[in-house]
Amino acid sequence: MDIGGLTTVVANSAYISARGSFDGTANPSANRDKKYHSRLKLPHITVCEGLRETLDLGFQTVCVEQPIGKRLFQEFLDSVNEYKGPCRLWKDIEEYNMAEDEDRAKKASKILSRYMEPDAKHYCPFLPENGITKVKEKHQEAGDELFSETMDSVMDFLKEVPYTFFLESMYLKRFLQWKWLEMQPIGEDWFLDFRVLGKGGFGEVSACQMRATGKLYACKKLNKKRLKKRKGYEGAMVEKRILARVHSRFIVSLAYAFQSKTELCLVMTIMNGGDLRYHIYNVDENNPGFDEPRACYYAAQIIQGLEHLHQKRIIYRDLKPENVLLDNEGNVRISDLGLAVELADDQFKIKGYAGTPGFMAPELLNGEEYDYCVDYFTLGVTLYEFLAAKGPFRTRGEKVENKVVKKRILNDPVTYPEKFSENAKSICEGLLCKEADKRLGFKNESCDELRAHPFFNQINWRKLNAGILTPPFVPDSKTVYAKDLDDVGAFSTVKGVQLEEVDTVFFDEFASGNIAIPWQEEMIETGIYGELTVWGPGGTLPNDLRRESILEQPPKSSTCCVS
Repeated sequence: MDIGGLTTVVANSAYISARGSFDGTANPSANRDKKYHSRLKLPHITVCEGLRETLDLGFQTVCVEQPIGKRLFQEFLDSVNEYKGPCRLWKDIEEYNMAEDEDRAKKASKILSRYMEPDAKHYCPFLPENGITKVKEKHQEAGDELFSETMDSVMDFLKEVPYTFFLESMYLKRFLQWKWLEMQPIGEDWFLDFRVLGKGGFGEVSACQMRATGKLYACKKLNKKRLKKRKGYEGAMVEKRILARVHSRFIVSLAYAFQSKTELCLVMTIMNGGDLRYHIYNVDENNPGFDEPRACYYAAQIIQGLEHLHQKRIIYRDLKPENVLLDNEGNVRISDLGLAVELADDQFKIKGYAGTPGFMAPELLNGEEYDYCVDYFTLGVTLYEFLAAKGPFRTRGEKVENKVVKKRILNDPVTYPEKFSENAKSICEGLLCKEADKRLGFKNESCDELRAHPFFNQINWRKLNAGILTPPFVPDSKTVYAKDLDDVGAFSTVKGVQLEEVDTVFFDEFASGNIAIPWQEEMIETGIYGELTVWGPGGTLPNDLRRESILEQPPKSSTCCVS
């Protein structure tokens, strides 16, 4: 009997069963652990009202960036007659921006008639007349920027008097309760592990489930002793800090950071479709690689992820097919930011050897200073591999020393198989240009020049950004796109390393708990927000927000703190 194969089958079965709750085949709440779900309780307002003095309560932070803050602010606006119009206009503009092209003109007309006509029920008199005139003139064109000035006017209006009233309302008190809950400590006992999906330099990556909500994640585990032995503390902290900073549908999100006795853990977006290297070579071994439309779609999403990083002054340095992951719907995200580096505000280039042989740009290999351009060279190598099922400087499985690969990158022209179209060849040539200043990429704070290349003529960038463009391939929900457990391999025991107090200080700093935006998204997505955000009769002040009505302390099993 193949025990290893049987182990993989059993692990896959458990993982697929848990996964079903989030692809529509089961009730998500059915996978919650009742014990941990019961710990998600909002405190009495007297417990958390002090947070008003310590939190950043700026309008942008609370009402735009934080999902629960935005939800509560909109609930407040909708409770006040004179603010219903601005609130609904805000929502309708967001709906317009997410709409299919064929529906936008109709939605634009509705916005115009509902909020910009003086006799309309929800007329917004604060909107400037010249802005309304522009919308009237261009609403049939239904362009991407049709309501951008209108939205600016809405935000300018809401952040003044309405936001001042919000800060004194019961809705702000409810927000303080949620922030208190968000700040409670969390540990490994809150997560149920499933099968190992792969491994990195310092430990394994496993599928896991947040017990209280039932949501699936990927958990990257960094062995503490291995990190110390390989001097990996700085890289681990940089990756964690960057993941917490970036919020893009094209980059994996960090939801939790905690520690166990032996490991540091990063809990991130689960990408059930596997990595693109696996899809290039393992899904259809007789026909490796992608056709051009599929390669184009993935490249477009990667570009959006790179642009987001670069606008935040982050150089990625490790783009390659295995670091691009596929989700349930067939969309990709950049992952593994362990080699990424942040530029200081006054810094424009850096030096340093980092990356994967065969992917590193000439200027990096030569020891020169470099900037974001290195990431577009790696994009060129990645796109070439998507199409050719081999690298431009090294064939898969070729036994060749890194110095030979380096020489090829620096000196040899790239040859293109016949299957490359003229546009595919042209964009690869632009990305693989050996002179950094002539390379396609990030110019003037955007990738507009790259997006305008004919290779992307069939990409609707607005739909791509909104997440409504149909992917060319959708993973099978009953397939695990990962190597068998026996093929993943195991780490050897780390010997001769003792952890000291200074190490403990670092571990405690790393294990910062919940990450605000992803955590709040999880609370809303899984229905927890709706369960706990309960008002009094007729939308009145509930008991837990009344200072004079301090509730009895709940039993210990219902407390929110975690040991």
